[in-house]
Amino acid sequence: MKNGDMGEQPEETKTGEPSKAERARLTASAIYQIIRSDGESELRRPVVSLWWSGFAAGIAISMSVVSEGLLYQHVPQGPWHHAIASLGYTIGFVIVVIGRLQLFTENTITAVLPVFARTTPNALRATARLWTVVFVANMVGTAFAVFIAVFGGLASPEQLDAFTKVSAPILEHGWGETVRRGVTAGFIIAAVVWLLPNSRGFEIWIVVLLTYMIALGGYSHVIAGATEAFHLWAVGEADAVKVVSFISAAFIGNVIGGTGLFSLLAYGQVKKELKGEMD
Repeated sequence: MKNGDMGEQPEETKTGEPSKAERARLTASAIYQIIRSDGESELRRPVVSLWWSGFAAGIAISMSVVSEGLLYQHVPQGPWHHAIASLGYTIGFVIVVIGRLQLFTENTITAVLPVFARTTPNALRATARLWTVVFVANMVGTAFAVFIAVFGGLASPEQLDAFTKVSAPILEHGWGETVRRGVTAGFIIAAVVWLLPNSRGFEIWIVVLLTYMIALGGYSHVIAGATEAFHLWAVGEADAVKVVSFISAAFIGNVIGGTGLFSLLAYGQVKKELKGEMD
């Protein structure tokens, strides 16, 4: 085709308006099927693949604490200081979600929807295997990231001090309050997973906007929070009991919010439609 000869253009290109297909949005049942299919694929993955992906996610999610700490360090103190510094919290989630790494809290919906559709002993065992491998790998990855930052000389004393200051608030709440805050964080991450199939090129904004709310609201995310807890332990600002208490509370809250609330609601709204499709 010669320059300037663009040929016959589709009607939507001529008018500048989106086509009917572009205006269409996936239905709830279509979103469910996409996430369910992804979940079934994850449940079949070899343990070694899940491990390394989960380990990488643990390291990547530490970038949330690093980025938030750097903004905390360099943004002048003022009324908007927390709001601006909290933007850094989204960076680790962008890397993990867009990079399709294995993050435990994503699997509170992705790996669970297939089980809702077909609850069998094999499905339950596969989900337990996935959750266990990914959660442990995430924990090891976050601990490794903290170790090399604190003891490996990758962060300056000023940066470590900033990381400590942005991490300290996670241990200010009691066990029950941390569970409650974890419910909200788990619900938000499940919402990210549910919204991605319909985001169509705006995936990064879905991740940034929703995870920003976790930081802004001080909600408890078990993996990002584990990075903060491990950091406080490494620099002597917390003991092992406080770290385990936070992780256990955030874990329970995230599972309740991601599986007990969002996943059940997501499945409930399409259950009848799916049954009709199978009849």
